[in-house]
Parts: sequence; C-alpha cells; structure tokens
Amino acid sequence: MDQNTVPTKQQEFEELKLRVAQLERELSEAQSEVVWKPTEFYAAYYATTGFLLGGVAALIALLVNMLGAPLAGRHPLELIRVYLTFPLGEKALQLATAGAKNQAVDDNLLLIFGCCLYIGTGMVLGILFQLAIQKFAQPPSLAKRLIVGSVLAIAVWVVAFYGILSWLQPMLFGGNWIVDPNRLPIWVAVGTHLIFGWAMALLAPLGEYTPYRRVGDASNA
Repeated sequence: MDQNTVPTKQQEFEELKLRVAQLERELSEAQSEVVWKPTEFYAAYYATTGFLLGGVAALIALLVNMLGAPLAGRHPLELIRVYLTFPLGEKALQLATAGAKNQAVDDNLLLIFGCCLYIGTGMVLGILFQLAIQKFAQPPSLAKRLIVGSVLAIAVWVVAFYGILSWLQPMLFGGNWIVDPNRLPIWVAVGTHLIFGWAMALLAPLGEYTPYRRVGDASNA
C-alpha cells in the first residue's frame, strides 16, 4: 500500500466508524418509538380492569339499595341480610335487630363483612361484564354498552338465583330465603342486578386499553 494513501484510508475509516455509530443511534431510537399493541383481544387487561371496576359498580348498586330500602319500610342493609343467609342461614335475617342479642360476633361486624363480601362478589362479576362489554359493544357506544350490560345482568340473575341458589341454599341451609319474594322482591333483585350492569357500562371506558406513549413522542407525532 502506498504510504501516501494511508492518511486518506484512515480518514475514510474514521468516517465509517462515525456513520456506524450514527446508524446504531437511529436504530435504537426507532426501536424505542415502537408502541406495542396487542394483536388479539386483550383479555388479561380487561379482566384486570373489570375486577377493579366491578368493585365500584357493586358499591354503587349497594348504595342505591341502601337508600331505597327505607322507602319500602326495610332495613337499609336488608339486601346484605338476605345475602348473608347463604353462609349464615335464617339467623342472618335477624342481624342488627332488637331480638338478636348475645351473639358471639357483633351484628354490625357481620353486616360489614357482608358488605365486603358483596363488593368482592361484584369484583369477580366485573371481570365477566368488562370482557363482554369490550368484546361485544363494538364499535363502542353508550347504548351498546348499556344493552350488553342489561342482558348480562338479567342472565346472571336468572342463573345465580334460579339455576344455582334455588336448590343449593335449601340443600345446605334448609331454606330458600334468597329467592323468596317475601324476603327479596323480584323487582328488587332484578333492579339491583341491572344497576350493577348499568354502572359497569358507564365505567367501562375507564378500563379500555390505550397504548402508552411518552409525552415527547406524542408531541412529535
């Protein structure tokens, strides 16, 4: 190699190194800007958000029932009393009344436990409702979400009350207080389920999946 060409070759080599470094930077920046998107229905994400939103929807349904029960001459937590007949039997109907004394556990604590159990049940059902709303209410609209929420709420009521509890509670506890219309009128049971379904329909957009984008990336888009 001609000694006179060495500086030229050295300069070309340095320029190539700079170019390689520049390309590596550009590739790294391009890869960091790629936003991951699910290729299919993102069931895991909607199950998680449904679990959280279900708790809120159950709390809304419970509060509406607590406000409406006194208007019908019932205890504000009459729904929870009936709800607790599944683990406690008929004695749950006497919680927080003058005739229920000398209990091993305070009645108010049992009712608080019942409220937590009710909300926990709503969280589990919220998974089902969120998955169904996000799957079938497409393209998304409030009307479609309300329809899906209403249909699913009625279906859950029918299956839970008459497909399961109507025979399971008598078999385990010797009574059918949950499906007894004198204890829990049908319109109250249906209305409570519908309120839960409507609440899930209204809250569903809060649980929609939105790909994360950095503020800088969004401003440059």
